[in-house]
Amino acid sequence: MSRSSDNQAAQHPVIAEVTNRIIARSRETRGAYLARTAQAAGDGPVRAGMACSNLAHGFAGCAGPDRIAIRGMVKPNVAIVSSYNDMLSAHQPLNDFPNWIKEAVREAGGVAQFAGGVPAMCDGITQGRDGMELSLFSRDVIAMSTGVALAHEMFDGALLLGVCDKIVPGLLIGGLSFGHLPMLMVPAGPMSSGLPNREKSRVRQLFAEGLASREDLLESESASYHSPGTCTFYGTANSNQLLMEVMGLHLPGSSFVQPGTPLRKALTEAASKRAVEIRRSGEEYTPLAEIVSEQTIVNAVVALLATGGSTNHTIHLVAIAAAAGIVLTWDDFSDLAEVVPLLARIYPNGPADINHFAAAGGVPFLIGELLDAGLLHREVRTVAGDGLDRYRQEPRLIDGHLEWQDGTPTSLDEDVLRGVAEPFDADGGLRILKGNLGRAVIKISAVQEQHRAVIAPARIFPTQAAFDTAYRAGELNCDVIVVLRNQGPAANGMPELHGLTPALGSLQDRGHKVALVTDGRMSGASGKIPAAIQLSPEAAIGGPLAKVRDGDIVRLDADRGTLEVLVPNHELEEREAIDGPPSQAAWSGTGRELFGALRAAVTQADEGARTFSVPQPGYAEVEANR
Repeated sequence: MSRSSDNQAAQHPVIAEVTNRIIARSRETRGAYLARTAQAAGDGPVRAGMACSNLAHGFAGCAGPDRIAIRGMVKPNVAIVSSYNDMLSAHQPLNDFPNWIKEAVREAGGVAQFAGGVPAMCDGITQGRDGMELSLFSRDVIAMSTGVALAHEMFDGALLLGVCDKIVPGLLIGGLSFGHLPMLMVPAGPMSSGLPNREKSRVRQLFAEGLASREDLLESESASYHSPGTCTFYGTANSNQLLMEVMGLHLPGSSFVQPGTPLRKALTEAASKRAVEIRRSGEEYTPLAEIVSEQTIVNAVVALLATGGSTNHTIHLVAIAAAAGIVLTWDDFSDLAEVVPLLARIYPNGPADINHFAAAGGVPFLIGELLDAGLLHREVRTVAGDGLDRYRQEPRLIDGHLEWQDGTPTSLDEDVLRGVAEPFDADGGLRILKGNLGRAVIKISAVQEQHRAVIAPARIFPTQAAFDTAYRAGELNCDVIVVLRNQGPAANGMPELHGLTPALGSLQDRGHKVALVTDGRMSGASGKIPAAIQLSPEAAIGGPLAKVRDGDIVRLDADRGTLEVLVPNHELEEREAIDGPPSQAAWSGTGRELFGALRAAVTQADEGARTFSVPQPGYAEVEANR
């Protein structure tokens, strides 16, 4: 049994209030989704009703007992959907997983088939290049690819193998279209710690200032990203893993076990066997649709805030929720941020990496602290069984056998991880800004208090390259709010822009008041510069950002939650929009022309930057609050 608090804390009133309004707002869409998944569940495997020719195609590639089992429909069949490729360090370890899974599922009395692969794009490779403009759209391509894999209707459950930025949200969104099936997310784990993050950051800034060579920079980067496994900073990839565990979609304590270890293999095998145990025909039937609930979504937001996680999840969690019929808004993030304390400092919010976080107590300690403070919903469904108390435990290999033991009751390194009684900050690491420019997200967990409010003239740039040219020419040695527009989803796919951070950081270090305002993204790498990002509505659809001019005074105040250009409203309304986005014809090369339909269909960032249509009831409140 897992350890739980003897005196369970009452639910925090704000957690309860936000959850209740999400439930009320989502009643129609969530009800329609659950009805649809219940209908899909039916009375048994869909393949039982297939025509003989259809079914024969489904097991033609199998041999031996697996072939007999699928043909006779006497054993559960588990789908494997994987983002494996051997170019990307985070996904390379997944090469071995299918064989482990197939053997473990056989031992548990089932059959596993590799149902399909999904693309895995690395923002680290495409950063600052044209390919980055496909990155966000790749999430929905991954969701569609997952749907294609599962659409054969041969399966009683699924294991979704993925790690990084858009891959995990895409797998989950696709999986939710088959929410009647039990599913587990299967992580691969982080690489071992490399070059200390402070040193990596120092070399990057020196290079931006022209004080380090390309060879110096490459040596530093290769010492940081040095082996198979996920990058160790707390960006979107590791935020993914933490959120999946808090949502009950991983086995307890499995997120940050390194690849290539006996424990990683044992956890993968255990997840495989668990997929058989929670199958539709079993006594512990646990469909994905019942795990991803309104309470689970709130738990995910709380965990994101408590750890200063990736700003990308203000987009992804909205889209994941929508796929489950749940309407999540940025106002929900904002209200939760006011009561959720910051309990972790992981790079870029501090010098430690994800391995240091795990060693200090990791996810089990974090969940225990948040549960005992009434900040998480305890009674939720998970792949490990009902209730989050099970997730206070961490896995151990004892004489070759996998066991779960209670995690540490106290942090083992309070410079990295703390309890609710003595947090790093009283409120969460993310905030929502509002004003006459629209709504934006800001990550403040790495921004010092004296830098959280900036009033300065705007300098407008249409591209990252234009900014870099001005910086290198010495044109920005002053107080400045850099405005980079037409970087939103409808403009060019909303690329990440954290390549700007070293240069902006150097300007701030010189004593200037500096900030960034953009309708693009910065992701989990958002650092010490106040950056109002994901501004909605974006410039490309006529948002006010399109009317800001060089020299306009802009005020960004993270503490007050405001973002505004100090221009009279009537004057702003009368101005013509300038610097329009690239035309559809010009948006081509590096595969971009293939994504034109997604660019034309995508919603705004605060709606999850989704390209899929969803039922409309429940979204009226979102529009009313814009």
